Amino acid sequence: MKKILAFVIVIIIAGAVIWKFNGPSTPSPVVSGGENTTEKTPPVPTSQTVPVSTKLSEYKNDELGFSVKYPTAWEKSEAPSNLTLAIPVSATKDKNSIGKLEVKVDIVSGKCAFPPVTTVKERSTLTVGDSTLNMISISNTIQGRNYFNRMYSLQNNSICYLFTYSSIVLTPSSKGFKGDDVKLVSTNNTKLVDEADTQFKDMVKSFKFVTGPAGTDETKASPKK
Repeated sequence: MKKILAFVIVIIIAGAVIWKFNGPSTPSPVVSGGENTTEKTPPVPTSQTVPVSTKLSEYKNDELGFSVKYPTAWEKSEAPSNLTLAIPVSATKDKNSIGKLEVKVDIVSGKCAFPPVTTVKERSTLTVGDSTLNMISISNTIQGRNYFNRMYSLQNNSICYLFTYSSIVLTPSSKGFKGDDVKLVSTNNTKLVDEADTQFKDMVKSFKFVTGPAGTDETKASPKK
């Protein structure tokens, strides 16, 4: 009887040991041997805007290869090949009949060329660092609207950098101004257009070429094992 009892105990212990080592366990993750994981380079932003002072910001675009400083109050919008800066005008702060004040930087492939115009108000050049920019200004009045444009162009190899300041001024009467307000509005219009023009010139003078970080040469990138 004792032998049978001892045999049963041995069988129970052996079964427990076998269950421990051969029982269910957490499955190991399946790794496919047919695929290689390539190391990914974190994306680098092509443009960034940082404050330079309480009144100035710097826009830098590695892909388009340039940076400029402009008044922080200007409203920025971007497209793949240009930068647009809308200049806000407060009608409550200064009575005016401004239709538009806008600055654009266009980057185009090919030779620089100003648009064909019959009358050029001013023509000159501007030296910025080691670069020389051509400049023209155009002024015209059509159906009571005064148009003024100042344009700078800079050729860099096969790329043209074109800077444009555009202003449209409506007649004071079209905005409902009468009497003594007409003279005040006309004076304010001239002041606002000239101030924006000066700020535009300063922006162009701040222009710099920039070079972004070099990307990964995919022909030399080795797969991550």
